[in-house]
Amino acid sequence: MSAENTKVLFEKIIDSTGEDLQRPGLLDTPMRAAKAFEFLTSGYTQTLEEVVNDALFPSDSNDMIIVKDIELFSMCEHHMLPFIGKAHVAYIPQGKVLGLSKVARIIDMFARRLQIQEQLTTQIATTIQEVTNASGVGVIIEAKHLCMMMRGVEKQNSTMKTSSMLGSFRANPSTRSEFLSLLK
Repeated sequence: MSAENTKVLFEKIIDSTGEDLQRPGLLDTPMRAAKAFEFLTSGYTQTLEEVVNDALFPSDSNDMIIVKDIELFSMCEHHMLPFIGKAHVAYIPQGKVLGLSKVARIIDMFARRLQIQEQLTTQIATTIQEVTNASGVGVIIEAKHLCMMMRGVEKQNSTMKTSSMLGSFRANPSTRSEFLSLLK
């Protein structure tokens, strides 16, 4: 959908509130909102091949690699309100490692879609497993959900944590424990 089509939809939404679209503060809001929404859902236009861009490198390392505190934002598919937090990703390579920035780019590709945190966590883990052929992958996401903070139960300090453990992170408790202890 084009930004121009989305602009018309935002005009309808704003109009439905009873606001005056000709009010100076709102004149450009529908297009600004359309462009923002286009960015917030830009993950739909990306492919994994574009994101990884051949940034897989040969490596003899078979020790755990952890990238932690990767900021993320997404939009709850139930209320279309943001959730904001951080992801921690670990994997144990088998012959190749993924370029460091590509971990964050994979997270962004999936996060910039209408999403639930549980699925986002699984998508990231599964994708890193597929791309690297790692012997194990662990992903933990901690996020605050504006759908819980701004509406419904209105709980300002709640945080949701989700995890996905694949391969040796699921099968081997000591691998999982090492990952969790290194996050502290």
